[in-house]
Amino acid sequence: MFNSIFDWTTNGLDITSILICSGVGILLGLVIAFTHMKTTRTTKNFLVTLAVLPILVQVVMLMVNGSLGTSIAILGAFSLIRFRSIAGNSKEILSVFFSMAIGLALGMGQILFASIITILVALVIFVLSVTKLLEPARKDQILKITIPEDLDYDDALDDIFKKYTKGYSLVKTKTIDMGSLYKLTYSVTLKGGVKEKEMIDAIRERNCNMQVALSRPNMDGEI
Repeated sequence: MFNSIFDWTTNGLDITSILICSGVGILLGLVIAFTHMKTTRTTKNFLVTLAVLPILVQVVMLMVNGSLGTSIAILGAFSLIRFRSIAGNSKEILSVFFSMAIGLALGMGQILFASIITILVALVIFVLSVTKLLEPARKDQILKITIPEDLDYDDALDDIFKKYTKGYSLVKTKTIDMGSLYKLTYSVTLKGGVKEKEMIDAIRERNCNMQVALSRPNMDGEI
């Protein structure tokens, strides 16, 4: 059904076909970058990377005469550069893989296939990002509490948690300030209608008015 515009049996590739693929690669890269920009927080540098990546992958494919195995091996070696940069979240990794996949298709001359897949995947990403589909039913939050070392944290806050939360669990304990303080990290699910300020004030009365922080985990579930 999908045919390549490249003729790998000739001595050289048609410059017109290369220019057409390159132009389509730029357009599809912009679509991928725009989709990522509209569905998550990002930076201009990363968006530029997404826009240019398809055409760069296409160039690698052309340099190895369309050999999929060789090109993937080369791109795998290039991916080692990723370890020298800051690790991205799952959405960034998805977008990078998206751009590379489209670049591979373009490198094989599959313009129609690459265009259809780009539009389809972009629509899926956009719909899943702006709707509540696949959103977890439980909305856990991260509660970080600093307490003095003489406060027994095993059950000191249980009555407060039972009053304001549906469920809670201690996920991390850390000593700070040369062991004079404890920093506790809980995963909590608040009851419906609970005012966060009331719970925080109740905790402050119990932990000698030390630091209390309530937040949501990031997209990768990190705390």
